[in-house]
Amino acid sequence: MKLFIYHTPELTPVDKVPECAIAVDVLRATSTMATVLAAGGEAVQVFSDLEQLIQVSQSWPAEKRLLAGERGGAKVPGFDLGNSPLDCTPDRVEGRRLFISTTNGTRTLQRVQNAQTVIAAAFINRGAVVRYLLEMQPQTVWIVGSGWEGSFSLEDTACAGAIAHAVVEQTGLPTDEIAGNDEVINAIALYSQWQDNLLGLFHHASHGKRLLRLECYEDLKYCSQADTLDVLPVQKEPGVLKRY
Repeated sequence: MKLFIYHTPELTPVDKVPECAIAVDVLRATSTMATVLAAGGEAVQVFSDLEQLIQVSQSWPAEKRLLAGERGGAKVPGFDLGNSPLDCTPDRVEGRRLFISTTNGTRTLQRVQNAQTVIAAAFINRGAVVRYLLEMQPQTVWIVGSGWEGSFSLEDTACAGAIAHAVVEQTGLPTDEIAGNDEVINAIALYSQWQDNLLGLFHHASHGKRLLRLECYEDLKYCSQADTLDVLPVQKEPGVLKRY
């Protein structure tokens, strides 16, 4: 198994497709997706375009759908939800499909949707992701951070490093054998430095600061917890993720 980490979807190779692609948007899209499926959501369907989301969602009964829209960290007017995992309680999402479009995370999932296996990962479900990798042993794995509008983000690369770090620890293999590119070494080092203070890392991150200005402190706190949800969101058809 070779791991490759890309800080943003724009940095992934255009002429290759991995056996397994892991999309990461810790703040907050993939954290929200994992939370929805853990709370009994039927599925999560992702869109880059808000108009397309609205159009496709209309084919679902009103009582079976939830529309989640976020731009710039804020909820899109007229949508049921923004991008806060704290709003995704079982009484709200159970049995429903979440139709979601966010600034960064949904774009990442669409970039890698042609991989044989596509997974959504965050700190909260890191353990479930690592278990899948160790059980299935895919040959090539891309861990793709969402960044912020095309630029690097601390929290996504740290999460990618957390996944790689756990794989190295649990296999006992040298990092050089697992790392497919230099970014893997970089991400493991970043995670190792901050693993005991992920919330502190989020306070340094530009998107973390953006969310704090929107008074989303509790979201940061929730998303900084590691291995709290035993749920693996896996793509079942392009753009549609369900619990594995």
